[in-house]
Amino acid sequence: MNMLSMPHVGVLPAGVLGTIGDVAGVTVGHCTLADGPIQTGVTVVRAHRDDPYRHKVPAAASVINGFGKSIGLVQVEELGVLETPIALTNTFGVAAVAQAQIRAAVASSPQIGREWSTVNPLVFECNDGYLNDIQALAVADQHYVAALDAATSRFERGSVGAGRGMSCFDLKGGMGSASRIVNVARQDFTVGALVLANFGRLPMLTIDGVPIGRELSARKQTSTQPTATKPEQGSIIMIVATDAPLDSRQLKRLSMRAAAGLARTGSVYGHGSGDIASRSRRRGLFRMRPISSQRRRCSATRVSIRCFTHARIASSRQSSMHCGPPPPSPGATRTHVFRCVKRRPISNNC
Repeated sequence: MNMLSMPHVGVLPAGVLGTIGDVAGVTVGHCTLADGPIQTGVTVVRAHRDDPYRHKVPAAASVINGFGKSIGLVQVEELGVLETPIALTNTFGVAAVAQAQIRAAVASSPQIGREWSTVNPLVFECNDGYLNDIQALAVADQHYVAALDAATSRFERGSVGAGRGMSCFDLKGGMGSASRIVNVARQDFTVGALVLANFGRLPMLTIDGVPIGRELSARKQTSTQPTATKPEQGSIIMIVATDAPLDSRQLKRLSMRAAAGLARTGSVYGHGSGDIASRSRRRGLFRMRPISSQRRRCSATRVSIRCFTHARIASSRQSSMHCGPPPPSPGATRTHVFRCVKRRPISNNC
């Protein structure tokens, strides 16, 4: 197997970019902090360019293994919508990013918390303390704002943004993304995924069914080069977006299928692993038509495997450090799924 190749998992075709950016309206932005012991960052996923509080989109989340410190999951589970962009960062940066989301929402809609109800920030995390001085509490408001402003459909993958300090299968981890096109009733729909990969042990690593981690582990054991202490069991955030006309209940079912894709990488749900899957959609809530449940589930599984592979390969090639818009590029365990939808503003008086 060519170590630099990116195998195409499954039989469904990929989108043009091969990332979550193939779902119309979805954009991703990074702010990377790389200064000596500080190796961390923030990544933001926007469902659309409109005000997310005024133009809410259907969403759902599945907790596969709940060892995590996310903010906002309870209300997503209860109401089934997003009110802010989705943010990813390190474990100790969650509070700072959540406050930044609240400030951004209030700046856009001053009625929030007064005439209107409060806003639900949504932040997911992985522990990057193996490579980053997490106690420095380096993540601040401006880093969220920078990542938000940098969001584009063509974004970097690998050791950038929230993925800067992450480890995966005892190798460098980071941000990965993939997409698949599924045809149902003679209509094409796109499923895209973004992962923050920070999990696994090297002997478990499996890519497209090949247990390549065993060979790498054997080489490592016979090498005369010194090796660092293994990072402790980590987590993964899996964010899935689609333009298929699914409501929050259907998105919940689809988000669970991301776990099947994760398992095919060789991962297990460790005691200290935070595994959450979340899904959202892009199109209008009420424009519904039946969609084959089998085709939806398979696409979510294959996309999860593909974007993990990209996270590993891209992180080994990149070391970019910036908080501005990234240059165009082609296209653990927590998963968040959402669907991007442009809708009429929902009443804030409920």
